[in-house]
Amino acid sequence: MGTPVIRRSLALHSDLRRKPHDLLREWVDLVGPDTSPEEPVAVLEARIAELVGTPAALFFPTGAMAQQVALRVHAERRGRWTFAGHPHLHLDNWELQGYNAVHGLRFHRVGDRNQLLSTADLAAVGEPLAAVVWELPQRDLGGLLPEWVQLCEQVELVRSRGAAVHLDGGRIFEAQPFYDRPHAEIAGLFDTVYVSLYKGLQGVRGAVLAGDEATVAEAAVWRKRLGGAIPNAWPLALGALVGLERLVPRMAEFRDHAVAIAAALNADGVVRVFPDPPQTPLFHVHVPATKAAVEQAGARMLAETGTQLFIKVRSSPDPSRCSFEITVGENAMEFSPAEVVELVRDLVTRAQAG
Repeated sequence: MGTPVIRRSLALHSDLRRKPHDLLREWVDLVGPDTSPEEPVAVLEARIAELVGTPAALFFPTGAMAQQVALRVHAERRGRWTFAGHPHLHLDNWELQGYNAVHGLRFHRVGDRNQLLSTADLAAVGEPLAAVVWELPQRDLGGLLPEWVQLCEQVELVRSRGAAVHLDGGRIFEAQPFYDRPHAEIAGLFDTVYVSLYKGLQGVRGAVLAGDEATVAEAAVWRKRLGGAIPNAWPLALGALVGLERLVPRMAEFRDHAVAIAAALNADGVVRVFPDPPQTPLFHVHVPATKAAVEQAGARMLAETGTQLFIKVRSSPDPSRCSFEITVGENAMEFSPAEVVELVRDLVTRAQAG
């Protein structure tokens, strides 16, 4: 059996939206015959710095490298080698603890893994910290975000104890409609900000680290040491520049469509969506079937219909249930809430039937 052909997808990072031919057609209008290989990266860095309101910004080939470098700089400045964050922090859960293996940093998990980080959780940390990291939104909690006043209170507490504050802003563009504040005001709470080039921006890969000029200069040294100062990174920059122009202005629209889909699914009652309502274009669909059964049902649907509902299924403490993520972007705008309900009902029927 060959690889199934994806014709439509609810998954934001589906291969359907990463075909080289289509991407190259999108990029061609951004360059001219006199564009140098360095220019797109420089333009991207300047655009991100302007958008998030920082004096400087630096391209990195990966977000993992960018965030580890930011924490390394904060740690060396303070002579402290422990940073803190939510137990579901992406740096810890998805990147093989590179912060420790490469930089010797330690991670202090703070709070309940199934709830947002609280001010009381941070106040209870007894050891001196180099930095605290906030992931906005918290992907593994369905895209939850703290209220603005709470976030400001937490940042103030951490700063009062001499630690740096760092934003894992891989989805800062998705978070902005919830706060209804400029990106620069959100990012302005933090000393350093990581921006992903391939999540909401739907670029190929890469990241930008934004901050003050001295911090970015130090980060550039570590980027060089880690092999991240790659030449000819212009394709990664062009993909992100397209996203900045076309997708960032639509984030509120994507969030509203996510709210409509989630409301329809919850009203139907076959599955349960969380958060209710979604705070961002991202939410989780909790399914009354086992992980293996849902994976198999999804694979059959894709093979038979060409429709992809998800990329990854998450297990649950209850082995009879599981969940998957929906992130609404251009990919999902062609799906009406009623159609998503029918697709999910079909998925559950298949999964429960075995």
